[in-house]
Amino acid sequence: MKNRTDSSTAETPEQLVEQISRLMNEAEAMLSGPVTEQASSQIADIKERLETVRDQLGAAYGRAKKSVVAGAKRTDEVIRTHPYESLAVALGVGVLLGALICRNKD
Repeated sequence: MKNRTDSSTAETPEQLVEQISRLMNEAEAMLSGPVTEQASSQIADIKERLETVRDQLGAAYGRAKKSVVAGAKRTDEVIRTHPYESLAVALGVGVLLGALICRNKD
């Protein structure tokens, strides 16, 4: 980078635009150099790792979905087999939750 010893601060808008143009040109030159090649390999590595994680999350989601569906089916079977007991359990849980909610409000 150049030192600022060759010019003082810009006084006119034209000088400011010129300085900004030079800075943009220098930035573009830096981005198109060897740093970009190194960054592109790192970006490719990051993309590969993200795809691996995405695949793993997709597999975990699939397993979780199967588990939830199996649990819901099993729950449905139990409720249909024991309807009155299920109703009593639901009523008891509702009363307990209601009591806990009312207790926390006071």
